Amino acid sequence: MSLILEILESLIPASSVGKAWMAAVLLGVGCGLLGCFVVLRREALMGDAISHAVLPGVVAGLVYSPDRNLALILACAVMAGLCGVGVVRVLERTTRLKPDACLACVLALFFALGLVWQSKFQSETVGVMHFLFGNIGSIDGNDLKMMLVSVVLISVMVVTMRRPLLVMSFDPGFGRALGFPTWCLEFLFYTLLTFAVVVSLQAVGVVLVSAMLITPAASAYLLTDRFDRMLLLSMLLGILSGVIGAWMSTSMSRMPTGPVMTLAASGVFVLVYLCAPRHGVLAKSLRLARRRRLIRRENTLKTIYHILEEEGFSHRDVSVMMIASKRKEAEDHVHLTCEGLQRQSLILFSEDKRSLSLTDSGWRRAMELVRNHRLWELYLTREANYADDHVHEDAEKIEHLLGPSMIRQLEKDLDFPKLDPHGRPIPRVDAGYPTGSLPL
Repeated sequence: MSLILEILESLIPASSVGKAWMAAVLLGVGCGLLGCFVVLRREALMGDAISHAVLPGVVAGLVYSPDRNLALILACAVMAGLCGVGVVRVLERTTRLKPDACLACVLALFFALGLVWQSKFQSETVGVMHFLFGNIGSIDGNDLKMMLVSVVLISVMVVTMRRPLLVMSFDPGFGRALGFPTWCLEFLFYTLLTFAVVVSLQAVGVVLVSAMLITPAASAYLLTDRFDRMLLLSMLLGILSGVIGAWMSTSMSRMPTGPVMTLAASGVFVLVYLCAPRHGVLAKSLRLARRRRLIRRENTLKTIYHILEEEGFSHRDVSVMMIASKRKEAEDHVHLTCEGLQRQSLILFSEDKRSLSLTDSGWRRAMELVRNHRLWELYLTREANYADDHVHEDAEKIEHLLGPSMIRQLEKDLDFPKLDPHGRPIPRVDAGYPTGSLPL
């Protein structure tokens, strides 16, 4: 035991600034790890409820510990937090209230109880403001030892119990089917979560600790679809936010630790929200714009096919004016779309650019689209009992998304049909350009 204490002592920095930075790093690791499970469970309000529910415990520790014994204060806070979680679960199981309503009721009840109690014992609870709003500069060596032990415990439990905790986050029923001790896992998770909240109180305070629990994990969730990477990113973003907050709080005057850390975490979240490579707003907007451009071009190809079909495939050229009339669009707009098709070598413009013709690859793609559309229309009328005049819009949306394997399965299920529900021929993709009539 003495060896462990010596090791812990050797890890504690001597300067107050070093202690603040180390507290910020430990805060980022502990909250970042458990925040991932909270986000996946869709229980972000639970972190907020626990952080507010611990206030009566903090007040009780200050009232019954005149010498400010931190271990006793934190123990009381942990018990109050677990009591809050228990009350939430009882309300969920014994009432018709939704989980968010239960969490809000418990959050308000425990926080109000702590404030009333603190008002009655103001002289004994002078230091409660540090727990309410956080003051990383007040953290001493003993506080850091407790944070270090708690973070090591949380890290070990997350690494060793990662799989069952992850299964429980998505589907507790599946966890029970696999033989996991669900009640024990739930108790373990909420105990660790309460520990993480309590040891973070002095750094960010009761009011904002939930932000450090949720915001880095939410940012990591937008950055990756792999859980292991999410854990790592959440820790790193939590550490980054904590260090920025600690640096600004210790180097500038009138910069409260908790709000500054929260603003730093929120700034990182906004950056990720905008610029995340897969789930960011900019990336989604670009994908949507590309998809709309692709659909517009493919619909133009399909329109060219329809015009040629209506005229019995007697010629290959189609005027831009006819396409614009058929699609009810301006000629300039159609011309712009067709220039994109020409860059993809799907059409060829005439010399005066007033008409165009399909290339071999454009002809194949046009037939694929028409085939997809008509097969899907037939599937909806036969298998989903759609009326013939109600299938066009659904087929119009799905035709661009059907892949070769799905088309093969549709053909097999429909017994390789030759006509769509309206009696029009379903073109074969391997057919060449017809001469006078469409090959079946």
